[in-house]
Parts: sequence; structure tokens; C-alpha cells
Amino acid sequence: MIFSLREPSEVRELTGLPELVLIGLSDADARALLAGYVTAVLNNGLGRYPAALAGARRACEHDDLGYFNWSLAELVEAGVRSGAVEEAAATLQKLEGRTRASGTDWALGVLARSKALLSDDAAAESLYHEAIERLERGGIVIHLARAHLVYGEWLRRVNRRHDGREHLRIAYQTFSGIGAEAFAERTRGELLATGEVVRKRTVETGNVLTAQESQIVRLAADRHTNPEIASQLFISPRTVEYHLRKVFTKLGVSSRRELPAALRQLEGAMSPP
Repeated sequence: MIFSLREPSEVRELTGLPELVLIGLSDADARALLAGYVTAVLNNGLGRYPAALAGARRACEHDDLGYFNWSLAELVEAGVRSGAVEEAAATLQKLEGRTRASGTDWALGVLARSKALLSDDAAAESLYHEAIERLERGGIVIHLARAHLVYGEWLRRVNRRHDGREHLRIAYQTFSGIGAEAFAERTRGELLATGEVVRKRTVETGNVLTAQESQIVRLAADRHTNPEIASQLFISPRTVEYHLRKVFTKLGVSSRRELPAALRQLEGAMSPP
């Protein structure tokens, strides 16, 4: 059985994932998988790792070609943070097989981020760098921000607070900008722990971009065409056009040429002092 599962807007903003096709699952199983996955993402964002682990375990009971793969990554992070290290390591092996088969920068970036969480200090830093480099090319901003977050957390724990603060600032700016409030608050707590004074968001909610809008507008600002953006995000060119119209209204611009300056202005408003 094959059917499309369109994510509600709040799910898309949490996950950064486009519409997915779930293969070989009943409607009940698909809903259970999605519920477990979203529970894992939300609670990883909130730093409630035992609850995130429970959600990821539920999601990983149902194997498909979409959410299952990303549930593995959630399980690795939740497992490491809640002390289920052996389970996280076993899950990492499954994730590695699938992401290497995919071969995309997005998939391999998530793999590198997951491996870093389970690595000792000697290996972790190079893996965090790899994750950030690959996810920058992958174009999924929430996964890139999560790489900056976990790298910043690691740097703080190894007493490199200044270095960690730089990555946490990037993560906080991104999460705040796309409305990922759970991850933004987790990042804010880490910034406070480094001695940073974090300014609350000052941009009106109506002007904040959703995760998908942020992905689309950044690609458009980099001069990608609508078909190119659609191909990268697995959505239709018509959907790209629809979101760009909304973004133009939010940012107060009338053409693509104005997007880079508008994005810089938005990011400046979101930056901590």
C-alpha cells in the first residue's frame, strides 16, 4: 500500500522534512510512526530525553522509506543523552547503512552528527565539522542548526565556552527565525550556561519564516530556480511558488533580487547582542 502523508505545519516546522511517501504501512501504523517520530523530535528539542527515547522507539517499530530513517537519528541522540548508550550505538549501525546507501549530503551530515554524539573527544570534533559542512550543502536549515547546537554543547562541556558560544548563537538565531521554539529554548539554556546574555525575540510572529519557507527563501536567494528548489526539497514547483508569495509578503519584498538583503535584516534582528 502506498499513500502520501502530508505533514501538518507544526510537524514540518519541528522536523524540517517535506511531504513523505510511506510504503507498505497501514494507515494506523503510519500514524503511530509519525506520532512517535514527532514525540521524539519535540522532546529532544525540549531536552526531555527519556520521553524522546520512548517516542523514537515507537517510531522505529515501523520500517518505511521516510520517517523511520530519521527516527533512528532521534533515537541515537535521545539514547546518548539518557544513558542508553548501547542501544544508541546499535541504532547508529542501522542509520549508517541507510544513510550511506542514500549518499546525500543531508543524510551523511545527519550520520556524522549522530556519530559525533557517540565518539570520544579525539574523534568528535572532526565529525561535528563534517556534519556542519555537509548540512550546509544539504540545505535543510533545522538539521544544520541542530549540528551547531550539539557541537556547541560539546564545546561547552570540554571547557571551550568561547568556541561553543559561537555555534550556539548560530543555532539560536536559526531556531528562533524559523519558529522552532523547543530547540530555541534548549539552545538559549546552553548560551546562558556559557555566560551569554540572550535577548528575547523582537520580531513579530507574523514576520517569522516557517522551516519550509526558510529553506525555500534561502535557495531562492542563492539564485536557484523554482524547479531546482522543488527538486531539492521534494515538493512541486507550484508549492515553491506558493511559499515564495507568502515569504515576499512577510519580508516586505517584491522580487528575488531583494531577498538577500531582507534575509540579512531578519537575521540581524534575531541575533543575540
